[in-house]
Amino acid sequence: MASVQFDHVAQQVPDIAAALAWWQRTVPDARVLYADDSWGLLEAGGARLAFVVAGQHPDHVAYKVSGPVLDRLAAEHGVAASRHRDGSRSFYLDAPGDHRVEVIAYPDAVPDDAA
Repeated sequence: MASVQFDHVAQQVPDIAAALAWWQRTVPDARVLYADDSWGLLEAGGARLAFVVAGQHPDHVAYKVSGPVLDRLAAEHGVAASRHRDGSRSFYLDAPGDHRVEVIAYPDAVPDDAA
């Protein structure tokens, strides 16, 4: 198994519920995986799309790694990983073209031996 896997793309929207509803109406078989007032997660066509509110999360592309890989990459980039309410941990990096990349590890999502 690869030590890094694509996880999701996140877009800032003014209304999480409206964005999720639009995608469900527009994209066949789109299904909501999670939703609250600050973010929502939708899966469609094998891809995951997150909707976030400005000020809470930036627009970004996210890649998932194991916990040990996350810790190593955070140390290499001189950043600290933040813990989220679902138990995942992540950090953001600036990417060329004024973009952001999130590196995220979920509990038991990517085997530690993938590091």
